[in-house]
Amino acid sequence: MAARATGKSGKQPTINDVAALAGVSKKTVSRVINRSEFITEKTRLAVQQAIETLGFVPNPQARALAFRRNFLIALLHDNPNAQTVLNFQQGVLDAIKDSDLALLVRPVDRGSGAMLEDVRIFLEKQRPIGAMLLPPISENDELAALCESLGVRYVRVGSALLDDARHCVSSNDREVVAEAVRKLIALGHRRIGFVRGPAGFRSAAEREKGFHEALEEAGLSLADDHYAPGNYRYTAGVEAGEKILSLAEPPTAIFCSNDEMAAGVMSVAHGKGMAVPGELSIIGFDDSPTATHIWPTLSTVRWPIREMGVRAARTLVADFLGKEAKLAEDESPVLPSTFIERQSVAPPPPR
Repeated sequence: MAARATGKSGKQPTINDVAALAGVSKKTVSRVINRSEFITEKTRLAVQQAIETLGFVPNPQARALAFRRNFLIALLHDNPNAQTVLNFQQGVLDAIKDSDLALLVRPVDRGSGAMLEDVRIFLEKQRPIGAMLLPPISENDELAALCESLGVRYVRVGSALLDDARHCVSSNDREVVAEAVRKLIALGHRRIGFVRGPAGFRSAAEREKGFHEALEEAGLSLADDHYAPGNYRYTAGVEAGEKILSLAEPPTAIFCSNDEMAAGVMSVAHGKGMAVPGELSIIGFDDSPTATHIWPTLSTVRWPIREMGVRAARTLVADFLGKEAKLAEDESPVLPSTFIERQSVAPPPPR
């Protein structure tokens, strides 16, 4: 096995040593290290060979100083659904796993009057390359403007387009919820209940709009007592189930704005001796692990949140991830959700 070379002084090799051995400039070595696409393959291979021969390890502090940024990307969120944050985070990690980037996760309080100042201090202290904003804080235009003013790249994630394609990754919640409700109507359901997401969330509003669109197309409407507010938590689903399923004539189907609340409604139905789906059909949203961990398995909308994490990272820092991560000019920022039919949906019981 060949021994590794060292720098001229016998100390750890430097970027200057790599440049000298490869016969290129220090700037070219830096470009190779930072995966610039403006380098020929021949030059890239020469520099990589020199790095391997010398055993050179780039200094992250020096690189951060040169870029005036740390090699960090930040994920800012104020979301009550931990699974959503975890799934998105996993998508980001999938995207950056072969890079020198690291992910920094920061919860914030959107209800605090000091949120913007807290985020400002955080961004100025950590100096990330960019920030990904999860809903509902992604819907805050002032927060996006703050990132812009600090020179921090940003991507807003949402259930509808919130910005131009350079700053946005979204899903199509309204359209896919309408599709799911049309399925219930096609099966013969006419009394359909609805459990809403939290106030102030664009996702909750988009899903509610899709629900009403499907009803209106069929000449139906939502009865006041078939509606319940929610907050994306299991307990809210239990409360909604107790309210709606205690009616003398409850709905034959309920659409819940996420899987956790759908599980809560299903638990109440079981407790009341109602057969699912024989007497009550239930649909959720997310396709979280909960959907297949309950019985009967839950029909739901698969929200591509992990894929949205990958796309957000590619949108934010493609230049640090290599040519394959670069988005095509015509690549849509919208990642479509899909309806998945499982065991919790059937025709209504005969009257």
